[in-house]
Amino acid sequence: MKFWQRQGAALADLLARCWRRLDSNAMLVGTALLLPILSGLVSLSYGQDDNWDLLNYHYYTPYALLNARIGYDLAPSQWQSYFNPTLDLLYYGLQQVCRPQMVGFLMGWLHGLNAVLVLAIARLALPTASHRLAAVLLALAGCLQPGFLSGVGNSMGDNLTALFVLGALLLLLRGWARLQQGGQPGLRVALLAGLVIGIGTGLKLTNAIHALAMCLAMVAVLPLPFWRRLQQPFVFGLGVLGGIALSAGHWYWRMWQVFGNPLFPQFNNYFQAPLASPLGIGDTGWLPQGWAEKVFWPFFFYLMPNSISEIKFSLVIWPVLYVLAFALAWVKARPAVLRLPATTPLRGEVRFLFAFAVLVYLLWLHLFSIYRYLIPLELLAPLLLWLLLEGLAPRLASSGGAVAAVVLLTLAAVPPGDWGHAGWDQQAFRAEVPALAAPRDNLVFTVHGDPPMSWLIPSFPRELAFVSLGSGFPESAAYRERVAAMLAARRGPYYVMLHTSYKEAPRSLLPRLVLGRYGLRMAPEQCVEYAAAVGKNRHDYMLCPVYLRQRN
Repeated sequence: MKFWQRQGAALADLLARCWRRLDSNAMLVGTALLLPILSGLVSLSYGQDDNWDLLNYHYYTPYALLNARIGYDLAPSQWQSYFNPTLDLLYYGLQQVCRPQMVGFLMGWLHGLNAVLVLAIARLALPTASHRLAAVLLALAGCLQPGFLSGVGNSMGDNLTALFVLGALLLLLRGWARLQQGGQPGLRVALLAGLVIGIGTGLKLTNAIHALAMCLAMVAVLPLPFWRRLQQPFVFGLGVLGGIALSAGHWYWRMWQVFGNPLFPQFNNYFQAPLASPLGIGDTGWLPQGWAEKVFWPFFFYLMPNSISEIKFSLVIWPVLYVLAFALAWVKARPAVLRLPATTPLRGEVRFLFAFAVLVYLLWLHLFSIYRYLIPLELLAPLLLWLLLEGLAPRLASSGGAVAAVVLLTLAAVPPGDWGHAGWDQQAFRAEVPALAAPRDNLVFTVHGDPPMSWLIPSFPRELAFVSLGSGFPESAAYRERVAAMLAARRGPYYVMLHTSYKEAPRSLLPRLVLGRYGLRMAPEQCVEYAAAVGKNRHDYMLCPVYLRQRN
């Protein structure tokens, strides 16, 4: 037994010496440079992005903005046709000037900058300067979380806008001493942080939950008299509005000018834009049902990951976080029960980080419950888990055991799911298109939302107009009148664009039914198939002539 004790002590001493040697500023700098590059290489290994949202609107909407097609086409990407395309200009622009592989690497590198921000946040949140290696490992663990890792290099925008959320959080943590003191320095910190996350919110509106959570967390945690405590959150809110104006103001104004609703077609129950039904559009199918699911939601979605995502993830870290958060709250509320050193007060930065995380989760739970919208919090999850362990068992945390436990828990989630990829090819998007004699006289309809078709539109002549029918957009009487007016303004011929899978029964029935509601009929015997591909994935389609029904 003494032999094994000596061997164990020697191994522990070796690990401690290795930890101290690696725990250096050089390690921090090297990691900050290396992780984005590794993220770019991960993106390259995945292949060409071929996710559903890209084919539906991430590729079409920036093309539409740059080619004056707002109001020219009619909802070819369903209701997502009118999402702010500013963020997608980056991916679309890169595709015009770079090889597909370079686009994949650059997008992955940009997403990898999240690791640098998590690393910087961890350095501020960890209690001592000797936790440099712990910060590195926790940042790496954050980037190995399944939601973030599944989206590395793709065009969906969740990883990219996480940079703005984490950047604003870092600014608040770095300026925490000035925020606590109040006055002009604190107000400047709050304004700048609000501006940063406001830009991210304008680019992707779902980030509003993170902006609101930061604002409320400042109100809850700042150690100032109540009225002085409200000053920084108020200025932060002004910064958020300014950031939204910078990144989305041009789009909201355009939507107001063209359609009469700055968020068209969302919230049309308030704005009453004529081209859409007066409905408040939102994807509420993912929300938990009943109090039991709401209270125990992390356990539900760990056991049933498809309840919060279209693809399956291993989400084991969330139930663990949930349990430890309640345990720490109980210990803090009843410090005499366990008599642990952890009952000493948490530092202001850590309390703010915890308050932010709890508020983000609660807002997400009640508004979306879609896992992709929780990516910034997912990136911070390993750090939050370590801080909870440090609050409950300081000796375990200081020994490095907590970091090891967090990293092992993270590895249980690897590999992540896949949103859709293809093999690399010379071109990212290819489509064979027919030669049209007078495209200004033609009109092309789409009649199914799945698979999406609008990614093909940039390959066609610009004079050609596209209209979706019965594909998810909340059509109104005015919408149907607009379709009739477009038919009257163009002599034809008219076509319906279908995925080739719709030539098989019973799927072939859907296009006929949808077209029939508009007084149109399809000639399936005259359909012509054309080749199309994203990377090396084939997405062939067909064009079928469409005729106006003869009226008796």
